[in-house]
Amino acid sequence: MRFKGEIVYVRTDESGRPVLDGAGRAEMKYRESDAKSYRPSPTNLIPDDGPPPSAEYPVNVDGVKKLPKITPGTPVVDIWTDGACSGNPGPMGIGVVVIDGPQRKEKGEFLGVGTNNIAELTAIVRGIDLAGAAATDKPVRIFTDSSYAIGVLSKGWKAKANQGLIADIKKRLAPLRAEFVKVAGHAGIPENERCDELARNAIRGR
Repeated sequence: MRFKGEIVYVRTDESGRPVLDGAGRAEMKYRESDAKSYRPSPTNLIPDDGPPPSAEYPVNVDGVKKLPKITPGTPVVDIWTDGACSGNPGPMGIGVVVIDGPQRKEKGEFLGVGTNNIAELTAIVRGIDLAGAAATDKPVRIFTDSSYAIGVLSKGWKAKANQGLIADIKKRLAPLRAEFVKVAGHAGIPENERCDELARNAIRGR
């Protein structure tokens, strides 16, 4: 989220809304690793759609390639992914749906305790794995509601955390003809809702 124009980390519930204390204030940190937290009014917090375009956030940095756009009508493998976290940090789950023509695969998995961003990134890893050889034979569309995942994997955002995981995903993406598609979370999009269901069921069934 953003606070006075700056990207901040806010403790959220399962639906992504800020968790409020008895005084109706959120818990916020400027960095995930900070020991000190702040208590802003939730009215001063706005959703973060990523850093504004600038020289500080170029598209191609640190080996990040600008993923090609897939020509409409081309046969593709669709990988739908979602990560859920009961608290942030908290128990994590992921949901993945892979659609390759008439073939459909689904996967839900409990990951242990961590952050929502780790869950979103790991869901993409599992999605590529679940697609298997099809991901190298055809172009791939990766659908996610995570602006963070798209930013650090394809837009050159500077990652302060999860650098090892991000580097691994970039290596997996390198040989693929892939593009990311940002979708709205909790907006009734069937495959996104199914991924969310798989992720939350994995947390509940841990």
